[in-house]
Amino acid sequence: MTSTINTPAPRLNPRKLLLSKWTAVVPQQREKHFMVVRLIEPAQPGGPVEDIELEAVLSRRSQTLPWRELTNTQHWRQGWK
Repeated sequence: MTSTINTPAPRLNPRKLLLSKWTAVVPQQREKHFMVVRLIEPAQPGGPVEDIELEAVLSRRSQTLPWRELTNTQHWRQGWK
């Protein structure tokens, strides 16, 4: 009998994500540790942040993704583990 542990998704405030650290659950191209280096401001001033820029610590490659993707515990873990 196999039991699965459901980890609750982290509660995140997009405005406080800058410089936060993340670990990819399934690393690709040896990239495992990432840092949020930029919050991408919405087109209309004062609107909510929708996207972030995430940079791999090893290669410095960056990618843009919706900040809510970080709440997916099958892809991301908060902190460097």
